[in-house]
Amino acid sequence: MDASTTPRPIAPDLAALPDSAADAAFVVWARQRSVPGASSPTLAVAYSGGADSTALLCAAARHWAGPLIALHVHHGLQAAADGFEHHCRERCLAWGIPFDTQRVDARHAVGQSPEEIARQVRYATLALAARRADAGRVVLAQHADDQIETLLLALSRGAGLAGLAAMPARFERHGMVFERPLLALTAAEIRSGLQAQGLDWIEDPTNRDTGYTRNRIRLQLLPVLEQVFPGFRTTFARSAAHAAQGQDLLDELARADLAEVGCPPRIAALQGLTQARQANVLRHWLKQQGGRSGSAAQLEALLRQVAACTTRGHRIHLKVGQGHVVREGPCLAWQAGPL
Repeated sequence: MDASTTPRPIAPDLAALPDSAADAAFVVWARQRSVPGASSPTLAVAYSGGADSTALLCAAARHWAGPLIALHVHHGLQAAADGFEHHCRERCLAWGIPFDTQRVDARHAVGQSPEEIARQVRYATLALAARRADAGRVVLAQHADDQIETLLLALSRGAGLAGLAAMPARFERHGMVFERPLLALTAAEIRSGLQAQGLDWIEDPTNRDTGYTRNRIRLQLLPVLEQVFPGFRTTFARSAAHAAQGQDLLDELARADLAEVGCPPRIAALQGLTQARQANVLRHWLKQQGGRSGSAAQLEALLRQVAACTTRGHRIHLKVGQGHVVREGPCLAWQAGPL
């Protein structure tokens, strides 16, 4: 019997649990990633101790054939964080799962989004810890309600297709693959499964703080949507999937156009494209350079400058994202940071 078919030891109390919706979703996900005759790589589970990550860790412990490790990020943002870490460590000890905790400073500066900074630090930390554990991927416990919240936030900000596509089931960041096996499940399904299994979890007190927009959506808006549009999770998710497909096509067109206009883009070649294609290829190029394409207003200003650039002496110098776009001879150029 080879390593791929040798079952990984499962704690007796885990093996005796009834199957849940999270188990079923994880099994489908795991089967899609199995290679016949090959051993399963180490799987890293992002484990906060909350209901969603508890369900994911439980499912992975019961159904992942290969090595497993739980990764916990201690953000240092609230006094209760020490208790979260202790709960997670004890749970992993009881289940026989290796546990790795990383303490980080996720405090935000004035003008920064505390949620965004914590998210950036979390992903970077998880990726580093997963590489140290020789893990092939990190699985995250976001679910259908999280997906809807992300979509509604994107709508409130006037996002384009990339934002309306919400959260992908798979993505790469910091050199690591991240996946979301529970994305089709609702929060209610996950919690119902945990209750049937007799498992407890941590309730983060900040999840009730309506000072955060995402919490207001979850606590105040989703219940109303449920009353008015009972099947909104399915239909909204379908719209997000359509947006993702449309964004894939725009990305494909941008790659083809960038190959034609050059990298860095030649201004004359850009001017030969329609304005919509100019905007699309410039977004793509800017993301390659600085990781962000800037605001809609910044991109519109750049398009006006490109259109007005008809003389050799015309100067372009615009702040976009965390840097500047300037003219260097016949081309645009990206300069990171302040000038």
